[in-house]
Amino acid sequence: MTTPAHEPDQHPPGQKPERTIEDVLWARVGRRRDRVRAQVEQARSGKHLVPTWLMATVLGLILLGWLYLIFFG
Repeated sequence: MTTPAHEPDQHPPGQKPERTIEDVLWARVGRRRDRVRAQVEQARSGKHLVPTWLMATVLGLILLGWLYLIFFG
């Protein structure tokens, strides 16, 4: 009986390679770096769903509303 051939990166069932905490942390850092790069690229492309001036205006109106409620409410 022959055993099935495994790819070089694969291990036989039940024999998973040990992952150290350092490996896990570096993988997490790499994923975070990729996510940040994607966000920066999206921000530079200018494809925003809501323009910045509109968000600033809405924030200003909310703050003015709170001030009105505090002083005159």
